[in-house]
Amino acid sequence: MKLTFSPASPFARKVRIAAIELGLIDKIELTPATVAPGTANEDYSRITPLKKLPVLITNDGDVILDSYVIVEYLNEMAGGSLIPDYGPRRWKAKTNHSLINGMLDSMLLCRYEKMVRPQGLQWQAWSDDHWNRAWTGMARFENMPDVLNGPFDISQIGLVCVLGYADFRFADCGWRKAYPKLDAFHQKMLERPSVKISVPPAA
Repeated sequence: MKLTFSPASPFARKVRIAAIELGLIDKIELTPATVAPGTANEDYSRITPLKKLPVLITNDGDVILDSYVIVEYLNEMAGGSLIPDYGPRRWKAKTNHSLINGMLDSMLLCRYEKMVRPQGLQWQAWSDDHWNRAWTGMARFENMPDVLNGPFDISQIGLVCVLGYADFRFADCGWRKAYPKLDAFHQKMLERPSVKISVPPAA
């Protein structure tokens, strides 16, 4: 299998952590890919018109899109427990992950607004609104002990990627001081090899 990725992508990191935890990382070839707003990449667009990371290309040549769907595919392949099979825990995990993905999307848009959009054209109120979505999402998880202290699953993996991306791209945002329970959770997660190995490089 091949996984398109960038070391900076929190979405690709999510899949890498899952693959390591499921014992599948050695069966996956990591294929670097570059995607950026306003920059053409016709080769990658032929793989996915959305031009987003990551994409998993199976041994049969099938293309699987979206980090959650890829994790679900790998989890099924390995007979893992990263996504609950049924019942209330499954829908809770999927809902938590939807919130996490929305937070990551908002953080990525803040990054693009600041670093990619030309000076004079930046929309501060729009950027502030998106950052507030991520920030209040952190506040919600700060008060979710079932996630912070629960079994290692897709919710914890996604939350690790949110906090790691905050460190990577928004190092001065102060999330650790504002959310001490998230800080303790993150420090504990860094003890897992899959999490430690996949930390983004220094910005």
